[in-house]
Amino acid sequence: MPWHAQLQLHYRLEAQRTVLHHQHNGPLRILKCLYPEGDAICHNVIIHPPGGLVGGDVLDVSLRVEAGAHALVSTPGATRFYASDSAVATQQVHLALEAGARLEWLPLEAIAYPGCLAQNTVQATLGAGAEWLGWDVTALGLPSAGQPFDAGRFSQRLEILGLWLEQAQLDASDTRLLNAPVGLNGQRCLGTMWLACGTALTRERREQLLDVVRSVLATAPAQVQAGATCPNPNMLVLRALAPLVEPLMALFQQVWAELRPAAWGLTSTPPRIWRV
Repeated sequence: MPWHAQLQLHYRLEAQRTVLHHQHNGPLRILKCLYPEGDAICHNVIIHPPGGLVGGDVLDVSLRVEAGAHALVSTPGATRFYASDSAVATQQVHLALEAGARLEWLPLEAIAYPGCLAQNTVQATLGAGAEWLGWDVTALGLPSAGQPFDAGRFSQRLEILGLWLEQAQLDASDTRLLNAPVGLNGQRCLGTMWLACGTALTRERREQLLDVVRSVLATAPAQVQAGATCPNPNMLVLRALAPLVEPLMALFQQVWAELRPAAWGLTSTPPRIWRV
């Protein structure tokens, strides 16, 4: 029997403290709210006890951040899309940030196992002055374990209504996309990181934040190919390719540690789960 799991997260500001109200159905859980930075920022980890998705499984996460609240959400491990005979495994995330809200969406990678049929979507809406710092990382196959992505399909879509839309269908049979220099160039891990804002950034702020990100990229290991730009006045976007997850994720965490204080004047307090 396939899993159909739903998790609804609702953050609001109460007496200068970001509090979480949540509901779940099926194997998605929030175990505890953590406040390592004080009451203003609520840290949470989304737990999926089965540990992966097979054909027919659906994970549905809805997250709302009210005005003035600040949430940081991560996961304890990779989202694993296992091989499927015919049915598609789906993870879908819907995010809504009200005016002046902040969200840090920092899940670990999605792994597309050989033979998977997977769909991964994120859709967000941003109110005036809301800011969303996040990333999406995908690993195709398990090269270190001798399991290349030689069969299957991974579809993904990232949409910020009115600001940004990117989508891709990564098919193991599409060797031109996977191996050509204008495609993934033989790399098997790809990631996108962004700072998206409901109100346009000034040119001065965009250039300042780009300088911060590019200073980190200048120190990136040789196996990581990465670049950053501002495709529109409301966004900063970083894209990266690497042969494996570890160097790419380490780079994103380094960028987060520098971008967070530059954008918001906050110290870099990483989620505890990163150190487990």
